[in-house]
Amino acid sequence: MSLRLPSALDRILRPPSWPANLERMPRVRHVGLHYDTEWSRKPAARAARRAVQEGLLAPLTRLVTSPEISGLEHLTPLEGAVIFAGNHSSHLDAGVLLSALPERFRRKAVVAAAADYFFDRTWKATLSSFLLGAIPVDRVHVNRKSADDAAALLAEGWSLVIFPEGGRSPDGWGQEFRGGAAYLAKRCGVPVVPVHLKGVRPIFPKGSGRLHPGHVEVRFGDALWPETAAEGRGEDARRFAARVEGAVAELADEAESDWWSARRRAAAGETPPIRGPEAAAWRRAWALPESARRDARPRSRSRAKPW
Repeated sequence: MSLRLPSALDRILRPPSWPANLERMPRVRHVGLHYDTEWSRKPAARAARRAVQEGLLAPLTRLVTSPEISGLEHLTPLEGAVIFAGNHSSHLDAGVLLSALPERFRRKAVVAAAADYFFDRTWKATLSSFLLGAIPVDRVHVNRKSADDAAALLAEGWSLVIFPEGGRSPDGWGQEFRGGAAYLAKRCGVPVVPVHLKGVRPIFPKGSGRLHPGHVEVRFGDALWPETAAEGRGEDARRFAARVEGAVAELADEAESDWWSARRRAAAGETPPIRGPEAAAWRRAWALPESARRDARPRSRSRAKPW
């Protein structure tokens, strides 16, 4: 059977025509850098996120990672907005770092997330904004909108969790720290707290879709401030980023040895770099600390999943 609508009703329901000689305006996708995250910082969204984080995500994170947290005394004297900059090896890093923060920072913190990955689709953007308070940033190019949005939030007292490497480690070693966190610290006059996460990659390695419960260590270092010309030496964002990377490397050294040995090597300028040796891939894999080798074993192609 076919149902024919009255002509008047058919004209109302039919999509409108478009003049052939008039160019259509391009359709704007409100995803990526254009996704508006303001709704996720409204009181209702913050209350809901806190309930989910404290009631579900935090207990689940503790169950899977059995975290050991040290260096919280470095956060005690800090007030207002802070930039937390850490190494990046797993998609679990943001959740682990957030759960390790004291409540006064965690309840007003946003996570800088890759716009091309976490905000490429509306459902992913909404989920990231709600669960992590994430904001989109361009990890490939220097983007003024990303910097302005992050700077505005820092000015409003929001702390920022950021991973200056720009992406997860491909082989377990660290990558060069980019200047985004350092630039924001100089621009907004806020400190950068170096953070080192140990043991997260074996729990949820890149290329895997399964969790492997393990033990994680989170270390917070002394807050760093960019040096100014008034202090005897001006420090641009690139040099400050290198200093933040060095501070994370010192925490990594402490994680693999002990506090005293790491301090001695730091004083002598002998801290092992987090980027590892400049060598072939197999030599870099062999040079990894024992704690980072668990996920370095080859996995069969049939079980590997793109991530």
